[in-house]
Amino acid sequence: MAKSKSCNARKQSYISVPCQIINSLSSSSLQSLLVSPKKKNSNRFFFGHNSFRSPRVWLFALFLVGLVGMFRLGWNVETLIPFSPYPCLQTQSNPHLGFSSNIDTVGKKDDFFIANNNGQPPTRSHLESEFWKQPDGMSYRPCLYFSAEYRRASEAIVKDRSKYLLVVVSGGMNQQRNQIVDAVVIARILGAALVVPILQVNVIWGDESEFSDIFDLAHFKRVLTDDVRILSSLPSTHIMRRPVEENRTPLHVSPRWIRARYLKRINREGVLLLRGLDSRLSKDLPPDLQKLRCKVAFQALRFAPQILELGNKITQRMESKGPYLALHLRMEKDVWVRTGCLPGLSKEYDEIIHNERIRRPELLTARSNMTYHERKLAGLCPLNAFEVTRLLKALGAPRSAKIYWAGGQPLGGKEALSPLTKEFPHFYSKEDLALPGELEPFADKASFMAAIDYIVSEKSDVFMPSHGGNMGHAIQGNRAYAGHKKYITPNKRHMLPYFLNASLPEAEFNRIIKELHHESLGQPELRTSKAGRDVTKYPIPECMCNNTLTHSI
Repeated sequence: MAKSKSCNARKQSYISVPCQIINSLSSSSLQSLLVSPKKKNSNRFFFGHNSFRSPRVWLFALFLVGLVGMFRLGWNVETLIPFSPYPCLQTQSNPHLGFSSNIDTVGKKDDFFIANNNGQPPTRSHLESEFWKQPDGMSYRPCLYFSAEYRRASEAIVKDRSKYLLVVVSGGMNQQRNQIVDAVVIARILGAALVVPILQVNVIWGDESEFSDIFDLAHFKRVLTDDVRILSSLPSTHIMRRPVEENRTPLHVSPRWIRARYLKRINREGVLLLRGLDSRLSKDLPPDLQKLRCKVAFQALRFAPQILELGNKITQRMESKGPYLALHLRMEKDVWVRTGCLPGLSKEYDEIIHNERIRRPELLTARSNMTYHERKLAGLCPLNAFEVTRLLKALGAPRSAKIYWAGGQPLGGKEALSPLTKEFPHFYSKEDLALPGELEPFADKASFMAAIDYIVSEKSDVFMPSHGGNMGHAIQGNRAYAGHKKYITPNKRHMLPYFLNASLPEAEFNRIIKELHHESLGQPELRTSKAGRDVTKYPIPECMCNNTLTHSI
């Protein structure tokens, strides 16, 4: 008859002992605790020879050891870590990692996880820190050293009282900035004084702001005092003269062309009026004129004090939230119309844009012989909110990222932004950050609002535009001139085919997108590496230099 196993089973009991006490025992002592001694029938006294084999004696001894141990630790209960998820973990010292040999040090929990990941931080934290990492500026710094010939000519130019240049600049605020830069350079080429540029009323926004409403006029004059004479108005000796007017300056003209075309006429009449200067002056100028371009763009054109004050306040409110990304989103109705692209929100919104384009064909500035899909695949369309979201996630932007949204109201309102706001809930505009009433005096001044966006965007930790455009180009140059702060240039033409590939795994998609953008993060680039580049966008080598000869681009 089989015997039950429970008949001869020996009863077992368990005790809980702090790991610090176990670690303090020798291996022989620990072995004696784990191996149960054989019982012998003996009637000796409690403290007799065999009494030391009694479990009660060992329990009492363990109690004393524990008591002494706690006194040696200064009764530091935290040091014992009674609630540690790894109660008896023993770590080995690693001279390469530099971590403590024990995990009982308060505040070293994160170090433990790093040490057990081959010295690498957790993947998510690593990606987040990488996203905010700034590019290597290669020690480039501003250096506007004009030649001796330029400086000698300056004295005669600023003293001249016979020639005056009037200019009318058009477009949005950033487009006007570009034309003001070229107006100063043209005045220098002609040896003429420049009357403060006239800002043409914008046909889209109806902004009637003057130069001094947007820019600091006194600062503008002071910075350029050794280069070009700046006047607030024509002198009385020339105010009655009929200016020579030019409305059809060709694109990308050279200084030689300007002198041949205008110098005799301005010498004869005394006043020259130019309109429509956008992209009229060549991007490839002599070094001194390129430096002058930089001086105007990066030093002379400072915003008016009231704009600068409010822009800095909103910037500080954004900075108080931590590092932030500034996005320039081009999703307004007029942008979709002008680019010949579709917002992709719904058939209803696509129909709105299509009809507006038919009604106002003069607004279409894109190539009219290309279909929407051809423009899209060629990288000529602004990214919509869904595409911006996928791009940012692929580049490692954390969900906790603080985002400043620059730009006008998008077609479709909040619905158009929903893909972004769902993935990145910390999403702010100037309206969100301004105090009640701060923006009200400027509600109808688009140039003022664009200037606020410019200030907050230029000072961000990371900047990315959804489309090219004048603001993106101006900020790219400013961030380069300030030490090459991170600027993400979406590689739309190459990345969009991968956006359309629904079978591509997310991890592979992210890897490809990062690879496409690893050289498009604001690193120093030579203007001269490609023809036709603007020095106010790529200020190296004419306006920035370094002292090292080992770097190469």
